[in-house]
Amino acid sequence: MKKLNWLLLFTFCFSTTAWGQQDLALKLDSLVARLLPSGSEVGIAVYDLTAQKPLYRYRDTYLSRPASTMKLLTTITALSRPDGDEPFRTELWYQGVIRHDTLQGDLYVVGGFDPEFDEQGMKALVDNVAALPFSVINGRVYGDVSMKDSLYFGDGWMWEDTPYAYQPYLSPLMYEKGVVSVTATPATQNGAPATVVAKPVSTYYTLSNETQTRTDDAGKFAVTRDWLFGGNCISVSGNVQRLRKDAVNMHSSQDFFMHTLLDRLRSKGINVMGSYAFADFQKDTASVLVSFWETPVEKVVENIMKKSDNLNAEALLYRMGAQATGRKRVSAAEGIAEITKLALTFGYQPDDYKIADGCGLSNYDYISPALLLRFLTYAYSQPALFRKLYQALPVAGIDGTLQNRMKAGKAHKNVRAKTGSYTGINGLAGYLKASDGHDIAFVILNQNVLSAAKARVLQDAVCGLLCQ
Repeated sequence: MKKLNWLLLFTFCFSTTAWGQQDLALKLDSLVARLLPSGSEVGIAVYDLTAQKPLYRYRDTYLSRPASTMKLLTTITALSRPDGDEPFRTELWYQGVIRHDTLQGDLYVVGGFDPEFDEQGMKALVDNVAALPFSVINGRVYGDVSMKDSLYFGDGWMWEDTPYAYQPYLSPLMYEKGVVSVTATPATQNGAPATVVAKPVSTYYTLSNETQTRTDDAGKFAVTRDWLFGGNCISVSGNVQRLRKDAVNMHSSQDFFMHTLLDRLRSKGINVMGSYAFADFQKDTASVLVSFWETPVEKVVENIMKKSDNLNAEALLYRMGAQATGRKRVSAAEGIAEITKLALTFGYQPDDYKIADGCGLSNYDYISPALLLRFLTYAYSQPALFRKLYQALPVAGIDGTLQNRMKAGKAHKNVRAKTGSYTGINGLAGYLKASDGHDIAFVILNQNVLSAAKARVLQDAVCGLLCQ
């Protein structure tokens, strides 16, 4: 009798679980049918990490353009490496001897592709040079950018997206992300030029103020530069009715870095003979490490996830390639090879997908929701890796690119995910906590959707249902 009762109980529980999962699938199918924008497509993959079983699949093997959800593959692969915790490092050396207040030799700045190197880092390097017993450099100041190839855009990036700040010129020597930020404050008198401030301050660029305060005829506020000719004259124009902010990238990042370095050295009273140049640093017995600046990888990852920073993702990709090969002048291909190696361990062959960059800006990126989900489940299985990734992901309704989404309901604060948005593409992928305490991994990739808002409505509804 007892055996029969146990059998009945097992049968009941199994049937209830199966029916619950079937009920969830029906509800998700209904959401897709009702909320998928007309003429568009979507791929969805959902996995219960606690129960270790798939919950839902909808066209999950179809290839999709991932947009910025591509950053998950790059970050997970980079953090899975034994050397993944190493900081990004920029070094400054001198080579020669100091005699009578003069450095008889050269100064070298060796780039390590630190995407967060900023004014604070620049000041630290310059202050350490100024502390040395010389005020004249009788030689050259060199930038060593030998870490990577000379390609400053990713494969499949759109050339007309320059001068937008989200597409900087890639270099092992980055300063303030290769970007100048512009702030325009309206004047007290209508029609008068607004007050325009650009940061960081550098003689590398010029600034043209063509704004008018509270003047509709002045046109739309705009910040650009003469990018078509590779120039760095920043033009600020249009109507300024209130405080306005924008940013443009510089052509090129390594020149922006080196030019500003010389500006700062001269402001400290150091006489630099001539201009800067680029050359490989060859360490010898006359080489002295003057200073270095490091950025923790956690900071780089946080801005990849919270701010969807393209530069940070590309820096992580290139550094991963350099770590794996031990070579100089690596290309994106060496970093992509590491992602491919990890995908192979999951059973995905290189012919099953296409990866062209580390951030998702490329028009050539094609992956499936199933592949992306597999990276997410792998990350979850690695506690140290997962902790770094999970903490960096935007929280629904709270911060990052999810600050203004899912601000109420079951999904609020219970979803941590990476967004991805590009013309015609919109995605969301990450983790959520269900009401029964289960951890869920999910991927939603909308394709051919002209209304990002409509795609987000579907994604948020799916997350809300899963959290229930």
